[in-house]
Amino acid sequence: MAPASTAWDLAVVGAGPAGAATALGALHADPGLRVALLDRADFPRDKACGDGVAPHVLDLLADVGVTGLVDDRIPVDRLRLGRGGLVAERRTARPAWVVPRRILDARLADAAVAAGARLLRHRVRDLRQHPGAVVLDGELSAAVVVGADGAHSVVRRALGRPRGPVALALRGYAPVAPGRRGAQVIEFGTWHQPSYAWSFDCGDGLANVGYGELLHGDRPAPTRAHLLERLEGLLPGATEGGRHWAGHHLPLSTARWRPPSGRVLLAGDAACLVNPLTGEGIHYAVATGIAAGRAAAAALRDGRPERAGERYARATRRILLPHLRHTALAARLARSTCVLEAALRASAADQRVFDDFVELGLAWGRFTPAIALGLGRAFITPGRPTGRSQEPA
Repeated sequence: MAPASTAWDLAVVGAGPAGAATALGALHADPGLRVALLDRADFPRDKACGDGVAPHVLDLLADVGVTGLVDDRIPVDRLRLGRGGLVAERRTARPAWVVPRRILDARLADAAVAAGARLLRHRVRDLRQHPGAVVLDGELSAAVVVGADGAHSVVRRALGRPRGPVALALRGYAPVAPGRRGAQVIEFGTWHQPSYAWSFDCGDGLANVGYGELLHGDRPAPTRAHLLERLEGLLPGATEGGRHWAGHHLPLSTARWRPPSGRVLLAGDAACLVNPLTGEGIHYAVATGIAAGRAAAAALRDGRPERAGERYARATRRILLPHLRHTALAARLARSTCVLEAALRASAADQRVFDDFVELGLAWGRFTPAIALGLGRAFITPGRPTGRSQEPA
Protein backbone atom coordinates (compact mmCIF):
# COMPACT_ATOMS: atom_id res chain seq x y z
CA MET A 1 0.00 0.00 0.00
CA ALA A 2 1.48 3.33 -1.05
CA PRO A 3 1.76 6.16 1.51
CA ALA A 4 -0.83 8.91 1.44
CA SER A 5 1.79 11.65 1.67
CA THR A 6 5.47 12.26 2.25
CA ALA A 7 6.04 13.64 5.73
CA TRP A 8 9.78 14.28 5.36
CA ASP A 9 11.99 15.39 2.52
CA LEU A 10 14.88 13.38 3.96
CA ALA A 11 14.96 10.73 6.68
CA VAL A 12 18.35 9.69 8.00
CA VAL A 13 18.55 6.38 9.83
CA GLY A 14 21.27 6.65 12.47
CA ALA A 15 22.45 9.84 14.15
CA GLY A 16 26.13 9.06 14.56
CA PRO A 17 28.82 10.89 12.57
CA ALA A 18 27.55 9.62 9.18
CA GLY A 19 23.94 10.45 9.95
CA ALA A 20 24.60 13.84 11.52
CA ALA A 21 26.89 14.71 8.59
CA THR A 22 24.14 13.72 6.14
CA ALA A 23 21.71 16.09 7.81
CA LEU A 24 24.33 18.84 7.89
CA GLY A 25 25.19 18.37 4.23
CA ALA A 26 21.55 18.51 3.18
CA LEU A 27 20.60 21.48 5.34
CA HIS A 28 23.69 23.45 4.41
CA ALA A 29 22.63 23.05 0.77
CA ASP A 30 18.95 23.83 1.49
CA PRO A 31 18.05 25.07 4.99
CA GLY A 32 14.35 24.69 4.19
CA LEU A 33 14.39 20.90 3.91
CA ARG A 34 12.37 18.81 6.34
CA VAL A 35 14.99 16.43 7.73
CA ALA A 36 14.32 13.68 10.27
CA LEU A 37 17.34 12.25 12.08
CA LEU A 38 16.37 8.88 13.58
CA ASP A 39 18.28 6.95 16.21
CA ARG A 40 17.37 4.14 18.58
CA ALA A 41 19.33 5.75 21.45
CA ASP A 42 19.18 8.99 23.35
CA PHE A 43 22.25 11.21 23.23
CA PRO A 44 24.80 11.31 24.70
CA ARG A 45 25.51 7.60 24.35
CA ASP A 46 28.65 5.51 24.18
CA LYS A 47 29.90 3.92 20.97
CA ALA A 48 32.81 1.49 20.77
CA CYS A 49 35.53 3.09 18.65
CA GLY A 50 39.16 4.12 18.70
CA ASP A 51 37.96 7.74 19.10
CA GLY A 52 40.63 9.19 16.82
CA VAL A 53 39.47 12.25 14.89
CA ALA A 54 41.70 13.19 11.97
CA PRO A 55 42.07 16.88 11.01
CA HIS A 56 40.48 16.06 7.66
CA VAL A 57 37.19 15.47 9.49
CA LEU A 58 37.24 19.02 10.84
CA ASP A 59 37.96 20.36 7.34
CA LEU A 60 34.86 18.62 6.02
CA LEU A 61 32.67 19.84 8.86
CA ALA A 62 33.89 23.41 8.43
CA ASP A 63 32.59 23.25 4.85
CA VAL A 64 29.06 22.74 6.21
CA GLY A 65 29.36 25.42 8.88
CA VAL A 66 30.44 23.37 11.91
CA THR A 67 33.51 24.71 13.70
CA GLY A 68 34.93 24.63 17.22
CA LEU A 69 33.97 20.99 17.69
CA VAL A 70 37.19 20.01 19.48
CA ASP A 71 38.37 23.36 20.81
CA ASP A 72 38.29 22.05 24.39
CA ARG A 73 40.24 18.87 23.57
CA ILE A 74 44.01 18.40 23.62
CA PRO A 75 45.54 17.80 20.18
CA VAL A 76 47.85 14.83 19.65
CA ASP A 77 50.63 15.34 17.13
CA ARG A 78 52.73 12.21 17.67
CA LEU A 79 52.10 8.81 16.11
CA ARG A 80 54.07 5.70 17.01
CA LEU A 81 53.88 2.65 14.78
CA GLY A 82 55.59 -0.55 15.84
CA ARG A 83 55.95 -4.28 15.55
CA GLY A 84 58.18 -6.55 17.61
CA GLY A 85 60.69 -3.86 18.61
CA LEU A 86 60.75 -2.09 15.25
CA VAL A 87 59.38 1.42 15.76
CA ALA A 88 58.63 4.46 13.62
CA GLU A 89 57.58 7.45 15.71
CA ARG A 90 57.20 10.94 14.28
CA ARG A 91 55.18 14.08 14.46
CA THR A 92 52.25 14.08 12.08
CA ALA A 93 51.81 16.82 9.50
CA ARG A 94 48.75 18.02 11.41
CA PRO A 95 47.53 16.99 14.88
CA ALA A 96 44.63 14.66 15.49
CA TRP A 97 42.27 14.55 18.44
CA VAL A 98 41.01 11.72 20.62
CA VAL A 99 37.37 12.43 21.40
CA PRO A 100 35.17 9.78 23.06
CA ARG A 101 32.19 9.04 20.87
CA ARG A 102 29.89 9.87 23.76
CA ILE A 103 31.09 13.46 23.35
CA LEU A 104 31.72 13.63 19.60
CA ASP A 105 28.44 12.10 18.48
CA ALA A 106 26.35 14.25 20.83
CA ARG A 107 28.04 17.41 19.56
CA LEU A 108 27.48 16.43 15.94
CA ALA A 109 23.84 15.58 16.60
CA ASP A 110 23.40 18.94 18.35
CA ALA A 111 24.95 20.68 15.35
CA ALA A 112 22.51 18.91 13.02
CA VAL A 113 19.57 19.94 15.19
CA ALA A 114 20.86 23.53 15.30
CA ALA A 115 20.96 23.44 11.49
CA GLY A 116 17.30 22.45 11.36
CA ALA A 117 17.11 18.66 11.63
CA ARG A 118 14.63 17.04 13.96
CA LEU A 119 16.18 14.34 16.14
CA LEU A 120 13.72 11.53 16.86
CA ARG A 121 14.24 8.46 18.99
CA HIS A 122 13.09 5.65 16.76
CA ARG A 123 14.53 2.21 16.04
CA VAL A 124 13.99 1.42 12.37
CA ARG A 125 13.16 -2.23 11.71
CA ASP A 126 11.57 -2.18 8.27
CA LEU A 127 11.97 -0.25 5.02
CA ARG A 128 9.63 -0.38 2.04
CA GLN A 129 10.06 1.50 -1.22
CA HIS A 130 7.01 2.84 -3.05
CA PRO A 131 6.76 4.82 -6.30
CA GLY A 132 6.45 8.15 -4.48
CA ALA A 133 8.32 7.67 -1.23
CA VAL A 134 10.18 5.37 1.14
CA VAL A 135 8.29 4.16 4.21
CA LEU A 136 9.97 3.21 7.46
CA ASP A 137 8.13 0.84 9.80
CA GLY A 138 4.85 1.66 8.10
CA GLU A 139 4.64 5.05 9.80
CA LEU A 140 7.44 7.38 8.66
CA SER A 141 7.73 8.32 5.00
CA ALA A 142 10.32 10.38 3.18
CA ALA A 143 11.21 11.31 -0.36
CA VAL A 144 14.81 10.19 0.24
CA VAL A 145 16.28 7.94 2.94
CA VAL A 146 19.93 7.63 3.92
CA GLY A 147 21.05 4.58 5.87
CA ALA A 148 23.73 5.64 8.33
CA ASP A 149 22.93 2.94 10.86
CA GLY A 150 26.30 1.33 11.28
CA ALA A 151 27.91 -2.05 10.85
CA HIS A 152 24.67 -4.00 11.24
CA SER A 153 22.64 -1.66 9.07
CA VAL A 154 18.95 -2.45 8.72
CA VAL A 155 18.83 -0.24 5.63
CA ARG A 156 21.66 -2.13 3.95
CA ARG A 157 19.94 -5.45 4.61
CA ALA A 158 16.65 -4.10 3.27
CA LEU A 159 18.44 -3.24 0.03
CA GLY A 160 19.83 -6.76 -0.18
CA ARG A 161 23.39 -5.49 -0.08
CA PRO A 162 25.99 -7.97 1.19
CA ARG A 163 28.57 -7.12 3.80
CA GLY A 164 32.19 -7.76 2.87
CA PRO A 165 35.16 -8.56 5.12
CA VAL A 166 34.71 -7.80 8.80
CA ALA A 167 37.12 -7.14 11.67
CA LEU A 168 36.36 -7.51 15.37
CA ALA A 169 37.75 -5.12 17.97
CA LEU A 170 37.56 -4.57 21.71
CA ARG A 171 37.89 -1.12 23.24
CA GLY A 172 38.23 0.20 26.77
CA TYR A 173 39.53 3.18 28.74
CA ALA A 174 42.54 2.83 31.03
CA PRO A 175 45.10 5.11 32.69
CA VAL A 176 47.57 6.12 30.02
CA ALA A 177 50.96 4.47 30.46
CA PRO A 178 53.84 6.96 31.00
CA GLY A 179 55.66 5.87 27.85
CA ARG A 180 52.53 6.43 25.75
CA ARG A 181 51.47 9.87 26.91
CA GLY A 182 50.82 12.51 24.29
CA ALA A 183 50.75 10.00 21.46
CA GLN A 184 48.66 7.68 19.39
CA VAL A 185 50.36 4.30 19.57
CA ILE A 186 49.71 1.39 17.20
CA GLU A 187 51.46 -1.95 17.68
CA PHE A 188 50.89 -4.40 14.86
CA GLY A 189 50.13 -7.98 15.77
CA THR A 190 52.42 -10.97 15.56
CA TRP A 191 49.68 -13.63 15.53
CA HIS A 192 47.02 -12.96 12.93
CA GLN A 193 47.35 -10.39 10.16
CA PRO A 194 46.08 -7.83 9.77
CA SER A 195 45.75 -7.01 13.44
CA TYR A 196 46.96 -4.37 15.87
CA ALA A 197 46.64 -3.01 19.38
CA TRP A 198 46.30 0.67 20.10
CA SER A 199 46.62 3.25 22.84
CA PHE A 200 45.34 6.74 22.08
CA ASP A 201 45.92 9.38 24.76
CA CYS A 202 42.66 11.20 25.48
CA GLY A 203 44.46 14.04 27.27
CA ASP A 204 42.59 13.56 30.56
CA GLY A 205 44.75 10.88 32.14
CA LEU A 206 43.01 8.09 30.28
CA ALA A 207 43.78 6.37 27.01
CA ASN A 208 41.43 4.69 24.59
CA VAL A 209 42.98 1.24 24.35
CA GLY A 210 42.00 -1.76 22.30
CA TYR A 211 42.82 -4.58 19.97
CA GLY A 212 41.28 -5.69 16.67
CA GLU A 213 41.83 -8.30 13.99
CA LEU A 214 40.32 -9.44 10.72
CA LEU A 215 37.79 -12.27 11.07
CA HIS A 216 38.29 -15.37 8.95
CA GLY A 217 35.66 -17.91 8.04
CA ASP A 218 38.03 -20.81 8.61
CA ARG A 219 38.66 -20.07 12.30
CA PRO A 220 36.42 -19.11 15.22
CA ALA A 221 36.08 -15.47 16.22
CA PRO A 222 38.28 -14.54 19.18
CA THR A 223 36.59 -14.29 22.54
CA ARG A 224 36.72 -11.26 24.82
CA ALA A 225 39.42 -13.01 26.83
CA HIS A 226 41.46 -13.61 23.68
CA LEU A 227 41.18 -9.97 22.63
CA LEU A 228 42.26 -8.74 26.06
CA GLU A 229 45.16 -11.20 26.11
CA ARG A 230 46.38 -10.07 22.69
CA LEU A 231 46.07 -6.40 23.65
CA GLU A 232 48.13 -6.95 26.78
CA GLY A 233 50.65 -9.01 24.87
CA LEU A 234 51.29 -6.23 22.35
CA LEU A 235 51.02 -3.27 24.74
CA PRO A 236 52.00 -4.49 28.23
CA GLY A 237 50.07 -2.71 30.97
CA ALA A 238 47.43 -1.33 28.61
CA THR A 239 44.59 -3.25 30.23
CA GLU A 240 45.53 -2.37 33.82
CA GLY A 241 42.71 -0.40 35.40
CA GLY A 242 40.70 -0.63 32.19
CA ARG A 243 36.94 -0.06 32.21
CA HIS A 244 34.02 0.24 29.84
CA TRP A 245 35.16 -2.61 27.61
CA ALA A 246 33.01 -2.97 24.54
CA GLY A 247 33.34 -5.01 21.38
CA HIS A 248 32.36 -3.91 17.90
CA HIS A 249 32.43 -5.13 14.32
CA LEU A 250 34.16 -3.15 11.57
CA PRO A 251 32.75 -3.64 8.04
CA LEU A 252 35.87 -3.12 5.96
CA SER A 253 35.98 -1.46 2.57
CA THR A 254 37.20 -3.25 -0.54
CA ALA A 255 38.48 -2.09 -3.92
CA ARG A 256 34.90 -1.84 -5.19
CA TRP A 257 32.44 1.01 -4.63
CA ARG A 258 28.98 0.59 -6.10
CA PRO A 259 26.46 2.63 -4.12
CA PRO A 260 22.78 1.88 -4.69
CA SER A 261 20.77 4.03 -7.07
CA GLY A 262 17.34 5.47 -6.36
CA ARG A 263 15.89 7.06 -3.24
CA VAL A 264 17.83 5.03 -0.64
CA LEU A 265 21.50 5.78 0.00
CA LEU A 266 24.12 4.35 2.36
CA ALA A 267 26.87 6.23 4.20
CA GLY A 268 29.70 5.39 6.58
CA ASP A 269 29.81 1.97 8.22
CA ALA A 270 26.43 1.11 6.71
CA ALA A 271 28.12 1.40 3.31
CA CYS A 272 30.98 -0.83 4.54
CA LEU A 273 33.45 2.04 4.54
CA VAL A 274 36.07 1.30 7.16
CA ASN A 275 39.73 1.52 6.15
CA PRO A 276 41.02 -2.08 5.96
CA LEU A 277 44.54 -0.94 6.82
CA THR A 278 43.80 1.08 9.97
CA GLY A 279 40.16 0.57 10.97
CA GLU A 280 39.53 4.31 10.51
CA GLY A 281 35.89 5.06 9.82
CA ILE A 282 34.97 8.52 11.08
CA HIS A 283 36.47 10.37 8.11
CA TYR A 284 34.62 8.12 5.66
CA ALA A 285 31.43 8.55 7.69
CA VAL A 286 31.54 12.34 7.64
CA ALA A 287 32.71 12.57 4.02
CA THR A 288 30.08 10.22 2.62
CA GLY A 289 27.40 11.59 4.92
CA ILE A 290 27.91 15.14 3.67
CA ALA A 291 28.00 13.89 0.08
CA ALA A 292 24.76 11.94 0.61
CA GLY A 293 23.05 14.95 2.12
CA ARG A 294 24.12 17.21 -0.71
CA ALA A 295 23.01 14.66 -3.30
CA ALA A 296 19.61 14.35 -1.63
CA ALA A 297 19.19 18.13 -1.48
CA ALA A 298 20.11 18.53 -5.17
CA ALA A 299 17.74 15.76 -6.26
CA LEU A 300 14.91 17.22 -4.19
CA ARG A 301 15.59 20.69 -5.57
CA ASP A 302 15.22 19.32 -9.09
CA GLY A 303 12.02 17.49 -8.20
CA ARG A 304 13.74 14.17 -8.93
CA PRO A 305 14.32 12.46 -5.56
CA GLU A 306 14.67 9.13 -7.35
CA ARG A 307 17.95 10.46 -8.82
CA ALA A 308 19.56 11.03 -5.41
CA GLY A 309 21.51 7.77 -5.56
CA GLU A 310 22.82 8.55 -9.02
CA ARG A 311 24.05 11.96 -7.89
CA TYR A 312 25.66 10.46 -4.81
CA ALA A 313 27.48 7.83 -6.87
CA ARG A 314 28.91 10.46 -9.22
CA ALA A 315 30.08 12.61 -6.33
CA THR A 316 31.76 9.82 -4.39
CA ARG A 317 33.27 7.62 -7.09
CA ARG A 318 35.63 10.34 -8.21
CA ILE A 319 37.38 10.55 -4.85
CA LEU A 320 36.58 7.19 -3.29
CA LEU A 321 37.38 4.65 -5.97
CA PRO A 322 41.12 5.37 -6.47
CA HIS A 323 41.64 5.58 -2.71
CA LEU A 324 39.75 2.34 -2.00
CA ARG A 325 41.80 0.48 -4.58
CA HIS A 326 44.99 1.67 -2.96
CA THR A 327 43.88 0.86 0.61
CA ALA A 328 42.71 -2.60 -0.46
CA LEU A 329 46.13 -3.24 -1.99
CA ALA A 330 47.89 -1.88 1.10
CA ALA A 331 45.83 -4.11 3.39
CA ARG A 332 46.74 -7.18 1.34
CA LEU A 333 50.42 -6.27 1.34
CA ALA A 334 50.37 -5.63 5.09
CA ARG A 335 49.53 -9.28 5.71
CA SER A 336 53.13 -10.00 4.78
CA THR A 337 55.50 -9.56 7.70
CA CYS A 338 58.38 -8.53 5.46
CA VAL A 339 56.29 -5.85 3.72
CA LEU A 340 54.93 -4.50 7.00
CA GLU A 341 58.38 -4.26 8.52
CA ALA A 342 59.76 -2.65 5.36
CA ALA A 343 57.00 -0.02 5.64
CA LEU A 344 57.97 0.66 9.24
CA ARG A 345 61.67 0.99 8.33
CA ALA A 346 60.80 3.29 5.44
CA SER A 347 58.61 5.44 7.70
CA ALA A 348 61.34 5.63 10.32
CA ALA A 349 63.83 6.75 7.69
CA ASP A 350 61.80 9.34 5.80
CA GLN A 351 59.21 11.84 6.99
CA ARG A 352 57.62 11.97 3.53
CA VAL A 353 57.00 8.23 3.55
CA PHE A 354 55.59 8.45 7.07
CA ASP A 355 53.24 11.30 6.10
CA ASP A 356 52.02 9.50 2.98
CA PHE A 357 51.28 6.33 4.92
CA VAL A 358 49.31 8.40 7.43
CA GLU A 359 47.24 9.88 4.61
CA LEU A 360 46.63 6.40 3.20
CA GLY A 361 45.33 5.26 6.57
CA LEU A 362 43.30 8.30 7.57
CA ALA A 363 41.89 10.12 4.57
CA TRP A 364 42.04 9.98 0.77
CA GLY A 365 45.69 8.97 0.50
CA ARG A 366 47.14 6.72 -2.19
CA PHE A 367 50.36 4.89 -2.86
CA THR A 368 52.81 7.61 -3.80
CA PRO A 369 56.25 7.63 -5.44
CA ALA A 370 57.70 8.39 -2.00
CA ILE A 371 56.11 5.24 -0.56
CA ALA A 372 57.27 3.08 -3.47
CA LEU A 373 60.82 4.43 -3.27
CA GLY A 374 60.90 4.11 0.51
CA LEU A 375 59.74 0.50 0.41
CA GLY A 376 62.28 -0.33 -2.26
CA ARG A 377 65.10 1.14 -0.20
CA ALA A 378 63.89 -0.66 2.94
CA PHE A 379 63.91 -4.01 1.16
CA ILE A 380 67.49 -3.64 0.01
CA THR A 381 68.82 -2.07 3.22
CA PRO A 382 70.62 -4.73 5.26
CA GLY A 383 69.84 -5.24 8.90
CA ARG A 384 66.73 -4.66 10.93
CA PRO A 385 67.02 -1.34 12.74
CA THR A 386 65.11 -0.90 15.97
CA GLY A 387 64.19 2.08 18.06
CA ARG A 388 62.39 5.32 17.36
CA SER A 389 63.02 7.39 14.27
CA GLN A 390 64.73 10.70 14.62
CA GLU A 391 62.82 13.92 14.06
CA PRO A 392 63.63 15.54 10.73
CA ALA A 393 65.83 18.61 10.82
